[in-house]
Amino acid sequence: MEILIINGPNLNLLGTRNPEVYGDQNFDSFLKELQAEAEEMEISYFQSNKEGELVEKLQLSKADGILLNAGGFTHTSVAIADAVEAIETPVIEVHISNPAAREPFRHTSLIAPHVIGSIAGFGLESYWVAILAFQSLVSDIEED
Repeated sequence: MEILIINGPNLNLLGTRNPEVYGDQNFDSFLKELQAEAEEMEISYFQSNKEGELVEKLQLSKADGILLNAGGFTHTSVAIADAVEAIETPVIEVHISNPAAREPFRHTSLIAPHVIGSIAGFGLESYWVAILAFQSLVSDIEED
């Protein structure tokens, strides 16, 4: 199973930006841990601060599933929401922090209506929980 992780704006600053909210580990080191733990899966990664690049990556992905942390675009980007709706690849929305426990403008996700599920608030472990969800979905499909 191939999983693509797509991270949006400012997530390239993980490990240094607001460590009290996002932790002190950078994403590259976390990704290596994730890939080692889930060695039966092919996990690739893309990050961009540019909305259009995120839309194109969603549209062109050939992965079996996508974990999308659109960062601040979660609350503002109709274009990313439309791209998620337009593709057939299942998408899980992932957030490191819990947007519902933060500023009111973060309480609405434009992406949420178009994903199979959302996982938030577990730090970087939110990505691992999302991978486990995909594994469970695949197992259910294979059993049917």
